[in-house]
Amino acid sequence: MPRTLMLRAALGMATPLFLGLLFGRLDLGVFAGLGAMHATMNDRVEPARLRAPRIAAALFASSLGMLIGTALQYEGGDPLTVGLALTAVAFASGAISATGPRGSSSGMLLLVSASLGSGMALPRPWWAAPLMMLAGAAFVVLLGLPHRAHRSFPRSDPRRRALAAAYEALGDTLAALGTPQGAARRQVLTARLNQLQDLLPHARPGRQEPDHVQRLRRMYEAGLAATETATGLLWAWRPVPPAVAELPGRLARAVLGGPQPEYPGWEPDTPALKALDIALRAATDTVAGRPAEPGTAPAPPPDPWRLRVRLLSGGSVRYGLRVALCIAVAELAGALLPPGRTYWVPMTVAFVLKPDLGSVFLRAVSRSVGTVLGVAVTAALLLATTDKWALALIASGCVALLPYSAAAHYGLNTAVMTPMALVLVQLGGESGMAEFWPRVLDTALASAIVLVFGYLLWPERPPHRIEPRLVTAATALREYLASVAGSPQAPVAEVWLRRTAYRALADARQEVQQGLTEPPPAGRLASQWLPATAALERLSGAVAAYAAQIRYGGRTPEPAEIQRVFDALDHLTAAARAHQPPTGRAARPTGPHDPSRSAIGRAADELDVLLG
Repeated sequence: MPRTLMLRAALGMATPLFLGLLFGRLDLGVFAGLGAMHATMNDRVEPARLRAPRIAAALFASSLGMLIGTALQYEGGDPLTVGLALTAVAFASGAISATGPRGSSSGMLLLVSASLGSGMALPRPWWAAPLMMLAGAAFVVLLGLPHRAHRSFPRSDPRRRALAAAYEALGDTLAALGTPQGAARRQVLTARLNQLQDLLPHARPGRQEPDHVQRLRRMYEAGLAATETATGLLWAWRPVPPAVAELPGRLARAVLGGPQPEYPGWEPDTPALKALDIALRAATDTVAGRPAEPGTAPAPPPDPWRLRVRLLSGGSVRYGLRVALCIAVAELAGALLPPGRTYWVPMTVAFVLKPDLGSVFLRAVSRSVGTVLGVAVTAALLLATTDKWALALIASGCVALLPYSAAAHYGLNTAVMTPMALVLVQLGGESGMAEFWPRVLDTALASAIVLVFGYLLWPERPPHRIEPRLVTAATALREYLASVAGSPQAPVAEVWLRRTAYRALADARQEVQQGLTEPPPAGRLASQWLPATAALERLSGAVAAYAAQIRYGGRTPEPAEIQRVFDALDHLTAAARAHQPPTGRAARPTGPHDPSRSAIGRAADELDVLLG
């Protein structure tokens, strides 16, 4: 339960609504509350350096959409003009949404706000709607302004908590070495490292970071080096003594202000265990504030052209066309609906088509079920009271649940968001009880439009989402192996290549799991890519073990075996681009790897079996 976010969300919604009731301008308070809700949807417990740009990007798109929608309504545009305008906004929304998580949220809110603005009752004056949304969002930002308590109370710093969670996950992975649970623990570890990486952005060139941030970064890099060695041990099915597996957990407690642990005494006897010993010693020294060499280089700077390239990529254009098609059909269907109901259908389409929320099929079904439950709850509440102060309190309670429901389940999030939206509409004075149940029909219509025009008839099926992810992961693994084989005496940059590869693998695994939830044939095709995803994950561990053999075991790079892996990765990449899943099944190792045998050689054998 993210209590901090929930309290912040409740205050952000309640304050503008109560002020609107107090001063007799509830029409302005509703739009300020809407802006607070959109800010809450993008709020995180993270440093202000990350939090403010995240909310600002989303609210700029939301306010722009509201300005477009209210202008269309104020000018009294005919249905054709409004439909064409929203279709153009939908294309821009889809193209932005395909650029990444922040783009996904901004693109969705651009379209949602334009749809709302074109149908909701306008305030006086009409152009005050986007301004009040910005004011409501600014209030939520102010509620979360950074404080310096984390200097005295480390547990209050979200970066330290994320770092401690990563060390805890590392300890769980070490405890699961040599067991069938190892792969699942490694996936959790990767997710924790992804979260921590997002909270520790790249250092800005020419700008000195505060000492506490530099120390956090050093502890993060030390954890990355230890994670690399743990991955190699996981692949080799080689366990470690319990005292060693417990060390990262004690380091996690030290990160949050606990006592500094003593390093356990043990004698590593293989290259991979020696690599783990060196990495854990460096991590222990780093957490204790002692000088240490974690064996990593500074993270490479981000590419400033990356967003522009993704925005103009074929995938972004295709997704923009997909969203535009659904909105055009929704507007055509909305023209046949009674006045006052037209905006609910395109708004629902925008929510269901958000690209990073999972299966479109499940979202459409969950949206319909969640809307039915939400309407039923709202009807029960309105039968109990129609007092505006009570309704404002109910809306604030619903918003407070959003941070929890959004992470728990999409259907639950819809069941929470529907009463909030309907209560806001009720406060705006534009609908009554009789119009609530038609919202269920509108949601069902929007879900049907998405399923037919955005899912069944559109070529962007789950396997076509999986395959580009696999190509990216295979390419990253190739670069990682090339670095291991090409610079055995200077491995400092390998950890970032491995981090990039494992993040790409995590994205591919997520796409596969989402594809498995689709009905046949999409789900069946996604299941055919599951063995390839697992094989690439094992390959990453094999490369980590191979790096330890070269670094600490005296093994020299073997060009023939490395070329076998390169060839296998090239074949797998070609198969993904040709939409042809491999049919082989590589067996998962069930016993410790012989350290005298090349780790990369066994990985090449597994890939040969996978590719037939």
